[in-house]
Amino acid sequence: MSDLVTLLEVGGPVAAIGGGAAYLRAQHPAVYWSTVGLPASTVRLVGSYAAVMDACGLTVAPSRLRAMAIRATTRREVRPVPPRRGIIRPASTGLRLRLRLAPGQEPADVAASAERLRHAWGVHAVYVSEIKPGVVELRLVGYDVLRKVKMPRKVGGGLLKVPVALREDATAFVRDYLTIPHQLTLGATLSGKSMYLRHLVTGLAPQPVALVGIDCKRGVELAPFAPRLSALATEPDQAAKLLPVLVQLMEDRYDLIRARQGIAQDIPDEEITSDIWGLPEAERPVPVVLFVDEVAELFMVANRKDEERRDEMVTQLIRLAQLGRAAGIYLEVCGQRFGAELGKGATMLRAQLTGRVCHRVNDEASAKMALGDIAPEAVGAACAIAPERPGLAVAGDTSGGWSRIRTPYLSLSDAAAVCRETADLVPDLAALQPFRPVVPVRVVKSPVPAVKPRPVTD
Repeated sequence: MSDLVTLLEVGGPVAAIGGGAAYLRAQHPAVYWSTVGLPASTVRLVGSYAAVMDACGLTVAPSRLRAMAIRATTRREVRPVPPRRGIIRPASTGLRLRLRLAPGQEPADVAASAERLRHAWGVHAVYVSEIKPGVVELRLVGYDVLRKVKMPRKVGGGLLKVPVALREDATAFVRDYLTIPHQLTLGATLSGKSMYLRHLVTGLAPQPVALVGIDCKRGVELAPFAPRLSALATEPDQAAKLLPVLVQLMEDRYDLIRARQGIAQDIPDEEITSDIWGLPEAERPVPVVLFVDEVAELFMVANRKDEERRDEMVTQLIRLAQLGRAAGIYLEVCGQRFGAELGKGATMLRAQLTGRVCHRVNDEASAKMALGDIAPEAVGAACAIAPERPGLAVAGDTSGGWSRIRTPYLSLSDAAAVCRETADLVPDLAALQPFRPVVPVRVVKSPVPAVKPRPVTD
């Protein structure tokens, strides 16, 4: 009987602790990492650092002076030297530490051993980035941060910068229109493409920016954001009228820039500019972001008349993509598929879209349309996105770099509420006024009293 009591006294708490840890790891990985994973990984890293570096081939022979000093003072065997480790900085999602590379090493050597470092230190992933020559940073991620997306608290923002998703290395993916002016976003139905678009609209809504939408699906995607939109086209015919207005707006802004470039004798050198951002703030026109949802609808034709209209719209879109950046006009093109089979001009337009975001697609050819020409190795990652993970995507640009991202959930009602609250920030652009969407007035019903009033009698 005493043995049974002893077993219960010892085994009960152990089983409770083990079961609680297993529950936290499955349901609340961030809490598990902060309480269990972080201390264990830190101890494992500190205790096995030299041995792991040696096993991964990241050590070099010591200098002759150091070898002579070791033999003279300790008379022990001279061992290879690993990169010098900096201070370990814990975070809510992992660890960060910097390594000063030994002579003869390069960051690619450490990056090639990232998978072996992950297994040796028991973390979810290891990412390597170069800080400066001879110094790299290891970012150890303790768990799958894309399973339950939680954006970082501190994210660098600013004008035309929107933190829209979370990267797999636990950093924020920021859509920066000043760096990447135009972008193509592809994704099949229920892939999370609409969620990505919602975050872009709600992120830009509080900023001094004109938002223009072309949604040829009768406006089902962009119509809820109508209070914040400066213009909205819900049919190809309306889009055919709106695009020439945007092109004319772009040309007017180029005239303004050229007028500033008259380079009179009294104009300082720092005021000479080649885009709107070099103009004085009082003369600078408001930037415009054009959202094109389901771009394939603009390419669909049924007869020769539609074909002529399509060619005109595609030509105008190409002009906006080629020349719009200097005029402060930026494109966000979305669709399920975007290739040469859409018609003349599709490939040329795609070539002008620097940024690429590919959600889950229905075939490999669609992934190649988005990423094949900028990051061929990212095509396989895009094809491996599972249907049960909506919002997961592969983001890349023409620099060749790419990463997995996932957009947090944002309901349509919450996104529409943000647009209603910021409706007074819609800039006054006379050229776009005829295309301003009509916003129905919401009738708020007064509550009916639960108790029926009774007249007062003497």
